[in-house]
Parts: sequence; structure tokens; C-alpha cells
Amino acid sequence: MTPYEIISRKRDRKELSREQIEFLINGVTDQSIPDYQLAAWLMAVYLNGMNPSEKHFLTQAMLHSGEVIDLKEIPGIKVDKHSTGGVGDKVSIILAPIVAAAGVSVPMISGRGLGHTGGTLDKLQSIPGFKVDYNTAEYKKIIAETGVCLIGQTKDIAPADKKIYALRDVTATVQSIPLISASIMSKKLAEGIDALVLDVKTGHGAFMQEYAQAIELAKSLIEIGEAAGKQTVAYITNMNQPLGNTVGNWLEVKECIDCLQGNGPDDLMEVTHQLCGAMIWLGKKAESIEQGVEISQKMISSGKAWDKFLQIVERQQGSVEMVKNPQNYPRAKHQLEIKSEKDGYLSAINSLEIGLASVGLGAGRLKWEDNIDPRAGIILNRKQGAVIKKNDTIMTLYSDNMKALNETSVSLLEKSIQITHQKPDPEPLIITYLDKNNLS
Repeated sequence: MTPYEIISRKRDRKELSREQIEFLINGVTDQSIPDYQLAAWLMAVYLNGMNPSEKHFLTQAMLHSGEVIDLKEIPGIKVDKHSTGGVGDKVSIILAPIVAAAGVSVPMISGRGLGHTGGTLDKLQSIPGFKVDYNTAEYKKIIAETGVCLIGQTKDIAPADKKIYALRDVTATVQSIPLISASIMSKKLAEGIDALVLDVKTGHGAFMQEYAQAIELAKSLIEIGEAAGKQTVAYITNMNQPLGNTVGNWLEVKECIDCLQGNGPDDLMEVTHQLCGAMIWLGKKAESIEQGVEISQKMISSGKAWDKFLQIVERQQGSVEMVKNPQNYPRAKHQLEIKSEKDGYLSAINSLEIGLASVGLGAGRLKWEDNIDPRAGIILNRKQGAVIKKNDTIMTLYSDNMKALNETSVSLLEKSIQITHQKPDPEPLIITYLDKNNLS
């Protein structure tokens, strides 16, 4: 067995065996296969795809390239949620305490933001002192104590994925559904979960902008999860405008605080409760997703989710005082309001442009080594469908960089906002539900 043989088989659209895929991934992990051969194989996969068996074999090989965490000593069904990424998507920070308060353990390994989408870890670390780099023993201990732990990927979890992802990024092979699927699922399966809820975004601000692509990715992820013995369901959700009213790390945490105290925006809470409902149902704490949604809502109204969030912050060494008194958080040096130039209806807010604008303000990164300003970001004072009068404030920008504020405001007015005389038709937030029974 040689790398040449495996590359040529995939080039010629032939199926790869479990042994061939394991050989390749072992070579990635021990660095015996050079980058140029791995890059050739990645392009062959990008062009010719993989069948369900190959995707399962690839995920398993990447999963077992490192540590697979065992949480069997923690009672109950462990359930996580994964989002494919969007603008203003701070659902995980609200969802984790809700589901844990409902009695379902949530082991959550999250990522950082890159490009126009934000990352849960960056948002959490805008809370002073909040720690996300725990080893496996500490991760297990925190889950056992609080029912939830939010950490980043360690160097021992799916190390082959790190190498492959870095090469995909520079070889134009990122948007391959088999490679995306294996990358996501190898990390999720390594957490120690028993079940998984997927939030696959579609629309302007999503990685999969086309609905058909989102469906294909969701089905691929479900196939892999079910083949691994993990009950997996997915929702396709709308990312044509940002979720909630804020974009930017501390601004989003502040909005999460409002949500957990019962004052969250309707769109954000609709998506959050639906995903929570599915997790609570998978965790056997509800007899249906609908009942799970009701329980999720009760966790907010009763204050139990807020209490759980405070427990999470304290246990992960964050400032409980700052979370309780968010008005004391230092503000960005400058702010600028973007005002409407005419009367009408706000018919569109382009999520992609908003996400890119937030990066320009300092809230995101274009390269992994870029620094992030936790105070920078955007507040959306109006959302799609709102009645707008001339000079109404549509959004407020925050940054320490006045030049970036001015440049961003011009760009946003030109590219992201549409005001029309006709009221736009409302778009559904939750578009489709998928599970193993409707994959065909």
C-alpha cells in the first residue's frame, strides 16, 4: 500500500477501503506522507467526492488519530450541539446552561472565529478570566460538577484534522462536503457525546449559502453520526440576516446575558429554544422535541438557566461580578451611528457584509494569529422588516479605530442595507428538520 496507489484510486473515482484510508491518515499523523501527496489526495476527494462508507472510515481514522474522551462514568446521556457558523450566532452560550439546567450533560468543544463568522471561544474569553484550555481530566471533572464544560480543541483531539485543515485552507479544497463532514464529526465524536444536534446555516452569512448545499452537508453529517452509533438530528436555519441584535464578542455575551434573564430578541430565542428542545429530547428529559422546547422556555422563566450560567462562569474562572454587572464593562473608544437616508422598510441586512465589517472593526480575525478586540462590534438597532424613517439609526458601530469606523460605515451603507417602499415578506428562521429517517 502506497500513497500513490490511494491518490490514483480516488483520482479514478474508485472507492477507498477502510485500510487505505487508515493508512493515509496514519501517514498524516506521523508525518510520513509529504504535503504534496496529501494535497493531491485532497484535490481528488474535492473533485470526485466520497460515498457514505468512505466518509465514515475517514471520520473514524481522524477521530482515532488522537484521544477519544470517555465520559461513561458521568451518568445520563451526553448531548452536544454544533453550528456550521454564522454572523451573530451566539446560541451555544445561551443553549449550554439551558440544557444543563434541564438535567442533560453538555460536553462542548468549541472553535474560534475566522473570516466573517465569530467563534464561541472568543466570545467566552471576552469575559475577564474565563478559561477554555483544560486538560481531559479537568474537562471531565467540570462536566461532572456542573453538567457542562465549554473548552477548545486540545492538541490531542483529532490531530490529523489540524494538519488536513491547514492544507485544505491553502489548496482550495475547503468546500468539500466529505472533508468538512469528517473534520466536524471527528472532533465532535472525540468529546464523549452520545447524541448530537446540528445547526446547519444557509443564506448570505453562512458557509453553505445555497439551500441545496446545506441539505447535502446536513445529510452527510447525520450519516456519519448515525454510523458511529450517535443519534444525530439537524436543522437547516436561516442566515440571511445576523441572528439577534449584536455582532462582536462582548456585545454578544451581553446579549446572551439578556437572553438568559428572559429579555432576548425573538429570532435568537426561537432558534435557541428549538435546538435546546431537541437536545433535551435526545437526552431523555422530554418525550418529544416540542416538550423539550417547553422545558427550555421554563429554564429561562424560572431563572434556572441564569443560575447555571453563573455557575459555569465561576467554575471556568470567569468574572461573575462582570457578568452580573455588564454595564461596568469598558466600552470601545469610539462609536458611530449609521442612519437611514430615506423612509421605507428595511428589506435586507446582508449577513456576510455585516460579518466582514465586524472583522474590520477589530471583532474578528482574517488569520489565526490576528488579535481580537472584545469590545469592537455592531449593534443592529433595526432588523429586517422594520419601518424606517429618514435619519433613523439602523446600526451602531464600536471600535478603538476611528479610521476603521468611518471606512466601515461607508461600506455597510453601500453593500449591506436595502430600504424599499414595499414591506419584505418574512423569511422562516427554521427551515427544515432532518434525521436518519429522511436522508433519501
